[in-house]
This record gives sequence, C-alpha cells and structure tokens, in this order.
Amino acid sequence: MLNLAPAAVLTEPTPTGTVLRSPQRLASYPRAITAHLVNWAERTPNRTVFAERHQGRWRRISYAELCAATRAVGQAMLDRRIGPDRPVMILSDNSIAHAIVALAAMHIGAPVAPVSPAYALMSQDFGKLKHVYDLVEPALLFADDGAKFAAAIDALAPPDEILLFGDTPFPGRGGTALHDLRATDPTPAVAAAHAAITGDTIAKILFTSGSTGLPKGVINTHRMLCANQQSLAQLWPFLTDRPPILVDWLPWNHTFGGNHNVGLVLRNGGTLYIDGGKPTPALIDRTIANLREISPTIYFNVPRGLQMIAARLATDDRLAARFFASLAAICFAGAALPPSVWAQITRRAEAVTPDVPAFLSAWGSTETAPMATCVHFPAAEPDNIGLPGPGTEVKLVPVGDKLELRVRGPGVTPGYWRAPEATARAFDADGFLRMGDAGRFADPDEPARGLVFDGRTTENFKLLSGTWVHVGALRIAAISATAPITQDAVVAGEGRQQIGLLIFPSLEGCRTVCRPPADASLAGMITDAAVRSHLSAGLRAHNRTHGGSSRRIARALLLAEPPSVDANEITDKGYLNQHAVLRRRADLVARLYDDADPDVIILP
Repeated sequence: MLNLAPAAVLTEPTPTGTVLRSPQRLASYPRAITAHLVNWAERTPNRTVFAERHQGRWRRISYAELCAATRAVGQAMLDRRIGPDRPVMILSDNSIAHAIVALAAMHIGAPVAPVSPAYALMSQDFGKLKHVYDLVEPALLFADDGAKFAAAIDALAPPDEILLFGDTPFPGRGGTALHDLRATDPTPAVAAAHAAITGDTIAKILFTSGSTGLPKGVINTHRMLCANQQSLAQLWPFLTDRPPILVDWLPWNHTFGGNHNVGLVLRNGGTLYIDGGKPTPALIDRTIANLREISPTIYFNVPRGLQMIAARLATDDRLAARFFASLAAICFAGAALPPSVWAQITRRAEAVTPDVPAFLSAWGSTETAPMATCVHFPAAEPDNIGLPGPGTEVKLVPVGDKLELRVRGPGVTPGYWRAPEATARAFDADGFLRMGDAGRFADPDEPARGLVFDGRTTENFKLLSGTWVHVGALRIAAISATAPITQDAVVAGEGRQQIGLLIFPSLEGCRTVCRPPADASLAGMITDAAVRSHLSAGLRAHNRTHGGSSRRIARALLLAEPPSVDANEITDKGYLNQHAVLRRRADLVARLYDDADPDVIILP
C-alpha cells in the first residue's frame, strides 16, 4: 500500500469565496534549493543524481561530482561578476551540463533563465527569443552545442557577450567550454555567496508559453522551490521510503520538469535518467527504449505522453515488464487524463504485477512552482486534482458560471520579472494569485474527496442558442469515446448552432483500426473507411448518452498536420492550446461547418 498522507481539508467561507487549506502545518525547509544537493553529496556521495545517453550508453554524475562541479562553476561565475542582478540564460535541452550551469548559478544566488530551445531552433525570426533576451539581460549565455545554436546566438549576443558551451564551440565566436570552468578552484567566496541566499532570492525566471502574447518571466524564489518540495514530501511520504528513480523527458525550462521533478530528486536523494524522447511520433521510440532498460519508481508524464505509452504497453511485453517492475505511482498534471487511458494502463499493470501503481495528480502553474493542490488519496476519476498542500491556501471564487481557483502561500510567485503592471493584475485584494483555472468539489458534502478540474474560466463558449459548452469535460469525453483514434481534440462551435471537433489522430491508434501497410502515412490513414467508421461509431455512442446541445457532437474533421509548437498550438510539454488552434486553423473550422465538404464526418 502506497504511503500517502490522509485526505483532509479545512474550509472557511469568506466574503470573497471559500478558502481551503491543509490541516497539516508546513514543516521547516532549507533557505536554498541547492542545500539538498550539498546534503546528499555528504550522505550518499557516490549515488547517481543524473544520467544521460551518450554514444548509446548512460553517462552519469554522482552527487559528490555534481556538488563539486556546482561549486567550481559557481566560482567561475563569481569571477565573471555573475550575481543576483546579472542572470544566466540557458538555451539548451535537459542535460547534465544544463544541470551544472543552472545549479551553479542558483548556488551563488544568481537567477537562471532556462528558455525553450524551440525559441532558438524552430523560429525563423527569433522574435520570442529576442524578447526574452532583452527582458532578462543575461550576463552569461549557455548552450550545450555551439554549432546548433549558432544562428540564434548571432541574432542575440553582442561581440563582448560571455558565452559558455558544452562540447561544441560557437563557430567564429569561440566561447568558454564548461569543462574548463569545472577546473576552477572554489574560494570562500562561493560559500559566502551561498550563505547570503534568503527565501526571497530569485532562483529562476521561467517563461510562460506566450499563448496569448509574448512570454512573461515568472519569478521563482528559493522559498517557492523549497516550500513546494517540503509540502509534497508531507503529502507523499512514500518518497522517503526509498530514493526515487525517474525516467523523465519533461523540459527543464518548464515548472513541471525543472522545478517539480528535478526538485523531487534533489530533495529526496534520487536519480533522474534524462530521457531524450518526447511524446511525438518522431521521438516516442527513444522514450520506449529508455523505459525498456530503466525501471522508474515513479513516472511523470503529461496525458498525451501516457496515451502514447499506453498504446505501446498493450503490445510490448518487455516494455510492460520493465515499466511496472518497480513502479509505485504514475503522476500526470497539466490536463485531465482520458479515463480510457487510465483504464488501459491499469489493465496492463494488473496482468503484469500484483502491485498495481497508483495514479496520482497535481495542479498548479509556473507561478506556484508548481504544486498548489495534490492527489494523496485514492481518486475515483482522473480529473481529480486533490487538495491544497501544507502551507497553501486555495480560494474558490465565483466567476461567471464557474468557480475560479486562486492561490496564496510560500510557493506562490512574488510577481513577473520587470513587469509591475502584470504583477499587480495577477493578485486579488486578499493577495491570492488569480489562476484562471476553474474547479469544483468532487463531492460538495465531503470536501476531503478533493477538487475536480473544471477547465479554464475563459475557454468555455456559448452556442448560438445561448447554451454554454464546457470545453474541458467535453474534450475528455470525446477522446475516450473515440479511443484509440483520437490523440487530442479541439472543441469548436462558438456562435454556431452545433458543436464540432477538430481531431488530431493518433498514428498508433489508427494503425490498430485500419491495419495499413508499414509505410502508410497519417494523411492516408485518416481517409481510410475503417478509421472514419470507428470514429463515427464512437461519436454516435457518445451522443446517445449526451443528447443536450451543450454535449452533443454534431461533426468532426480529422487533421493530418500535428499541432505546432512554434505556433503555440502545443507547448513543449504536450499541452494543447485550444484558442491558438482555432485561431491558426480558422480555414479548417470553416470547412468543419461546410456540409458539402467530403472530409467532414457529420453525425445524424
């Protein structure tokens, strides 16, 4: 039985909304996130903290080695006058080098700004990257591959910019190699800089995806990171039963991967195997190869990733045996997991092991570092987001036809980097952060059964009849009804008479339905009669139990082009942006409502 804190919550009605808080008091925590690294370097110096693939094999770094590298590179940064007002900016993907640079900066009290590699590698004009660069004004830039990032660096850095690279120098520009900085001898200045860190010291500047404009820099303090991990440890005591082992791809420029997962490993003396895969058709095989080799004790992913892994688990016995061998829990966040995926993974686990892993979830944002609520009890449905962690207050505030979730506590950001107006707008009169997400009690008579995610307060829309459509719940229902074909879907119909779906199909799912040739393309499969028939049957079954206009799906269109990261249709973490897809694909929305279009599936 997984060791979890009891489900309990205190509720307090106030003039502005109902406040929820944990009955547990938040225990003490370090003032700096790298204190955990120092602790484990002393206690378990030879244990691997990070491992990454290098020439087909795992390259590892121990706690003692990482701590020594952090101090050495921290000294090199101090020699270059890096400090609280002179940030470090990182352009690269997850790597041991990335970890050294980031931890070195944070260890001496300098903010680190990890930036999505997509801004540097998938953009033509580097618009977002330039915006972030100008906002941060970094004193140091790091990229693990100078050649790969050369064009982006040339678009940003003045001739005297301090550049740092991993294995490959910047063509025509030089720069300093990380291994040279690791040879620096630390002086007492490193310990002094570390001792000067307080809870208010900025650890990171993390950038939002910029789905509704240019990215904003969210200030993450050391207090936020440390309080978050302490709160999580009190809700999930099983983390201290044995050192956690993660196989994880989630990007470190986002709060889920960079704060939650890296922080969890550092806080509990665990090991993180850096997964070079992603939940995309081109990269999922890397993830599968890693999971065939390394058995995680807790597995984190976004719903899209779990959906793709579930399809592989169904037919790959070796993968299933290794994946479930040591697995105590599967955790997802950021979006609701379709019940069909939950059920598929559970059935496969039951066939492989007597110790079926628990499904856990959490909710929060970049501004909450990231956990605000957490599932620490058996949840009946995958849309349950749990209860507030120790030290955190969540307020339910009526907004339109929903209850907005607002958060206050030591894990909440003080604001946005160099954006006082955005900071002022972010908080209400009581100091609660306005999240924009909605929630409701799973059981109003028993609040301890947790909160249910109820979508964004702004994503719902009205049909021409004036009927509200609740997008989040309908999207999950549609994915489940059309499994395994639908990987994700966007709900359309604002200002129209009927609801329609733009469907991003699953390549693996389509293959199981239509049995195409090995080299068949997705574009070819979505026109297959068996695929269209399966989709139509699933939607008709959904409509038989959802007859009202706010839940009935009248039409659907399968899309051959996957969601675009560069166009903000999907984030680096695999979350779909409803508004961005509808805006970018307005022509497809028009086709969706064209009765004469032969590709549109119209439900009777």
